[in-house]
Amino acid sequence: MIRKRPLGLAKRAEIRLFSLIISFFLVLCLLACSSHDRIAGYVHYRINYNPTTLDPAMIVDVTGGLIAAKIFNGLVRLDENLEIIPDLAASWDVSRDRKTYTFHLRRDVRFTNSRTISAADVKYSFERILDPGGKSPNTWVLDKISGAKAFLKGERSEVSGIKVTGPYTIQINLEEPFSPFLYLLTMTAAYVVPVEEVKKWGEDFASHPIGSGPFRLTEWKHNNHLLLERNEDYFGGMALTKGLRYRIIPEDLTAITEFELGNLDSISVPASEYRRIMKRDTGNNLVSSMEGINTYYLGFNCSRPPFDDIKARKAVAHAIDRKMILETFYEGRGRLAHGPIPHILRRWDAPVPPDYDPAYARRLVNAAGLKGKKIQLYVTADPEVVDIAEIIQAYLGSAGLSVIIQQLEWSSYKAALNDGEADMFWISWWADYPDPENFLFPLFHSSNHGPSGNRTRYTNKAVDALIEAGQKSSSREKRDHYYRAAERAIIEDVPWVFFWHKTDITIRQATLRNYRMYPIYSIDKGLEVSF
Repeated sequence: MIRKRPLGLAKRAEIRLFSLIISFFLVLCLLACSSHDRIAGYVHYRINYNPTTLDPAMIVDVTGGLIAAKIFNGLVRLDENLEIIPDLAASWDVSRDRKTYTFHLRRDVRFTNSRTISAADVKYSFERILDPGGKSPNTWVLDKISGAKAFLKGERSEVSGIKVTGPYTIQINLEEPFSPFLYLLTMTAAYVVPVEEVKKWGEDFASHPIGSGPFRLTEWKHNNHLLLERNEDYFGGMALTKGLRYRIIPEDLTAITEFELGNLDSISVPASEYRRIMKRDTGNNLVSSMEGINTYYLGFNCSRPPFDDIKARKAVAHAIDRKMILETFYEGRGRLAHGPIPHILRRWDAPVPPDYDPAYARRLVNAAGLKGKKIQLYVTADPEVVDIAEIIQAYLGSAGLSVIIQQLEWSSYKAALNDGEADMFWISWWADYPDPENFLFPLFHSSNHGPSGNRTRYTNKAVDALIEAGQKSSSREKRDHYYRAAERAIIEDVPWVFFWHKTDITIRQATLRNYRMYPIYSIDKGLEVSF
């Protein structure tokens, strides 16, 4: 079958090439008038925006979590193979019923204020997350602990399932078995903080974080940069660099210019510069890539017409050539999705989602009575997202659907999705922890409609039961059995059109040594990188 591009796709490629040429000459102009901006011995990174907070209780964004991972530690953490390894806890035991976890802490760990960490600090930090007056958005990370819900409601003065059984021993009891629990403890919300520093700074602890990590925050000029200085007493070994500087640079063109000047040591490659950078002969393999643990998708509002009808959802899914968009417009910067779970986490054969079949899509549109019907597609105002939306619009127009694109800034867009305003929407989901459950329970369980993650308002009680069975399973094999069945049922119901898993791509300076990419931001403690 000959696959034709939708009207406008080839033209968009021409426009993008022209934009790349203009960007290249702008970079040259900026290089001529820019200056050297470095701190000796520090590795210089770019972040896109000013972090809202560095308080682990409040962090909900990747940028904040990326920096906090250098400042704090949890009981356990992930290694580069996504396996759980000791952090503050030297070891742990799990009861036969998988409801009780006993952690034995290291005795040589100090906060950067020089105080030794004890089990009481873990209890305080966890109860702080669950404190009903604390306003943490991360209570879900720890609400599986016995007594957490009563504590959240203000019915108890402490969480009954968190018990200090010795100066360096803490026991955590769960209401019921939850297979990803140790993964949850690798997250930012489970980092341990010192009570005296939190009380000293109050809400300003968000800007004056004190932890036990390999670095400490020494300066934060909002909307300009953050400086992290090496903690020379770090229990995991001293970092090889004096410090880290995170420069806040919203504009991709400015970031590229600063990199070309040598003022940044590593940056994520912007979409607008991808072709130029990939074709450039660096001579030293300075471009790195890693398959991201994410899924980009077109979501349907399954709770109302027209997409409460599976024929309408299938019509859209069969009308779009995802592979063509990925290979042409998106320039192959990802891997085609076969379902919601990224390939790196799926331990079973890849399922088969609806394929591109425009003739069948037109028949389904007619069968569902949708020909010419106006459908709202909500997107953010990001230029690349708008381009993707217009390509989707062209494909669906060819199938007989009339798509109206609504562009919103991020906060308004998220609110609209949470409230169920959109017929369709374009968004992505990135892993909080590397377990298939993180791509199933939040996104498809019927208890999570709206802001909790299930923005399609998808409801299937059989899928709910499969996910819950996986959460309680005693072995990986049983867990995978249930998650495989849940994923296949979801694909049959088509609440999403599964597009791709985006690949992370970075470029670094030749002077930067031991640079590595990691699939989850919290893995990188900044210890190995150097000059």
